[in-house]
Amino acid sequence: MTELSPAQHLRNQLAAHVEVLYPHLGNAGLIDDMIAAMALDQRCFMPETHKNHWDENDALVITYGDSILRDGEWPLHTLHDFLRRELLGVVSGVHILPFYPYSSDDGFSVINYVEVNPSLGDWPDVSAIARDFDLMADLVINHCSSRSLWFENFKQRRDPGQDYFVEVDPSVDLSAVVRPRTSPLLSEVQTLDGKRHVWCTFSHDQVDLNFENPKVLLEFIKIIRHYLDMGVKIFRLDAVAFLWKVPGTSSLNLEQTHEAVRLLRSLIEHAVPDAIIITETNIPLRENLAYFGNANEAHMVYNFSLPPLLINTLVTGSSRALKTWMMGMPAAQDGTTYFNFIASHDGIGLRPAEGLLDDEEIKELVGIMQKSGGRVSWRALANGESRPYEINISLFDAMRRRIDDSDGEDGYQEQRFICAHALMLAVQGVPAFYIHSLLATENDENRILHTSHNRAINRHQWSADDLEEQLATASHHARIFAVLKDLIKLRAKQPAFHPNAAQYPLHLGDQVFGLRRERHAEGGAGQSLLAIYNISAYAQTLSMSSLNLDADKHWRELLSDIDIHAEAGDILLPPYAYCWLASRP
Repeated sequence: MTELSPAQHLRNQLAAHVEVLYPHLGNAGLIDDMIAAMALDQRCFMPETHKNHWDENDALVITYGDSILRDGEWPLHTLHDFLRRELLGVVSGVHILPFYPYSSDDGFSVINYVEVNPSLGDWPDVSAIARDFDLMADLVINHCSSRSLWFENFKQRRDPGQDYFVEVDPSVDLSAVVRPRTSPLLSEVQTLDGKRHVWCTFSHDQVDLNFENPKVLLEFIKIIRHYLDMGVKIFRLDAVAFLWKVPGTSSLNLEQTHEAVRLLRSLIEHAVPDAIIITETNIPLRENLAYFGNANEAHMVYNFSLPPLLINTLVTGSSRALKTWMMGMPAAQDGTTYFNFIASHDGIGLRPAEGLLDDEEIKELVGIMQKSGGRVSWRALANGESRPYEINISLFDAMRRRIDDSDGEDGYQEQRFICAHALMLAVQGVPAFYIHSLLATENDENRILHTSHNRAINRHQWSADDLEEQLATASHHARIFAVLKDLIKLRAKQPAFHPNAAQYPLHLGDQVFGLRRERHAEGGAGQSLLAIYNISAYAQTLSMSSLNLDADKHWRELLSDIDIHAEAGDILLPPYAYCWLASRP
């Protein structure tokens, strides 16, 4: 049987995708246009579906282009200098949040997708970072700014743009639509043809794009090609779950949306085989996992359930919900893995905790976060009620209090904070650190006052000089930054922390959380590793015999670098202490 060439393999895949998305169109011309827009008529590779493009050395930092500022210097220069000086050889990649010209939402209302915001720098600055780190960039694919050329052309009824947006008659029943905002779904705009109503999932400055029009798809294929040429390796598909709209449905996670992700993956991996797609789908667990497809959609999915569950674990002192969730987590097959994080530029999403924490537990979690200075953002339900959608707080301040501590703060804030990250580092997947978690930045109340947006509380901008001063002193910023960097580097040396290594929760009681990770290798030279955490404010004692360590292996506690005996003695864990027990050859 003749083996297909990469080009023919791609054409067959695209034909299948187009048949689902645009069954009313003759597909040959559209396929040719897609291949040309991606420059796949010049060079086309054969991808390996189940190849892992990551290992235990991988960890990312998430940051805005202007999270660190220095007078008289382009922010992207300042960021690059910080990354090279402090994180080169520690993290493998950097996610620079939207660095394009924008009109609102701190970059997620894009005016022009192929330009760099001139207040940050220019494309050579972005490409310079991409030469030192794997660069992750946002493909803000669901919507664009109401001030974009496309939307201006929509209002003027000219190309490109006049048919790029979702128009809906306001008499149509849209009550089934699921969205994370309480603002009206439709925005009335004046055009040359009179008043029109356009679909706006997030805000009236973020107008949803109409992917039923293949010209919109082609625009984004050209954008993707440009990003690849500038050095982008990892594509974060922002808010992609809302991509396809069908009135009368939820317009969330529709089959056409999944097919569009599969199509983009086919194009990207035939262009750059080691490029990665990550879907940003802040939705309940089962729906989120569906974006793996059959290892033919996202390479990674955000592990959105981890932040609320991990924070809940540390502030309640009970690992019950976290352990129950992890026992039900499917192992990611080769070619896919989880993207783990605890904090990001957004808040702590609560939808992914639905079904994992009950209403009373969510209410208690929201309450303790508010006591620590947090805010709550809401979403509208179909019955007209509102439900908490996310908690807005810096992760460092989220660890200020325990739910059962009636006396207020207990002095264990730093320990809880570090314990949370040490636990995240042990979980199957690739870890990512929001820059304000690495630096243990506090709530920024002034930014909330200045912007009137809850999310601004965790979007502080550091003066580079102030940050350097803090990191050179005995501040909590310096202490925590040093510990986290050491943990990341130690993790990178452990084969059992490979993102696809097997994972088994241990049963050590509610106040102790444990994982067993196993990395098997040819010739039996793999590694077993037990990661154990006291997630309470009280000392815990574990007998070595309770851990069922393989007696025929040599074991070492990695943090203290001490050999241990598999069946002798006890482990004493002070409040929020942890240990990594690893077998060694």
